[in-house]
Amino acid sequence: MPQKISARQLQILELLLQNGSGLCVDELAKALDISRTAIQQHFALLESEGYIKKSTPTKTAGRPLNIYVITDKGINCFPKQYAWFSELMLDDLREEIGAERFTGYMQRLGVKLADSLRARFAGKVLNERIDELLAIMADLGFHVQLETDLEKGEMAIEARNCIYHELAQKYHEICAFDVAFISSLLDKEIEHTSCMAKGACHCHFKIDSKK
Repeated sequence: MPQKISARQLQILELLLQNGSGLCVDELAKALDISRTAIQQHFALLESEGYIKKSTPTKTAGRPLNIYVITDKGINCFPKQYAWFSELMLDDLREEIGAERFTGYMQRLGVKLADSLRARFAGKVLNERIDELLAIMADLGFHVQLETDLEKGEMAIEARNCIYHELAQKYHEICAFDVAFISSLLDKEIEHTSCMAKGACHCHFKIDSKK
């Protein structure tokens, strides 16, 4: 399991981000006013987790000097703002093609993503497909669990968060993506019985129990 980056390690990444050609241990120790040993301890974790890497050693009068640079993974530790750009594109798309076609587009997008993952479901029965789907949704950032009602013979996937909640509040058509994605991978009809984007506490995706 990846270790959490400390405030000091984030400072190191910030300095490496500002100095694209990289920095050595001594330069970072001086900039942060801490010992070389402390820097090396932080480097050990950051390098093992893939946040930094050694660059080409710099030749000096003595032995080669190791220079460290930030990696793409390290850069991705810093905040990003995708929502405004996504909103700009979705606004333009819905205006261009209309709400009905926009919903259809989201459905096709959900099926397309499902198609890219379909090999993981080959030969599996429904319960196994549900387990695989829950694992995939968890990897995407959803907090999900399976709800069952034995008396009624009903099953539903409960999502306790929405990974694009702000966008879904403005563009309810996005929910068609989730429904199509789940339905396609389970090969079952799905009913979206409650929706966080419309004010519910959780999202529920009821699975059709019919064969």
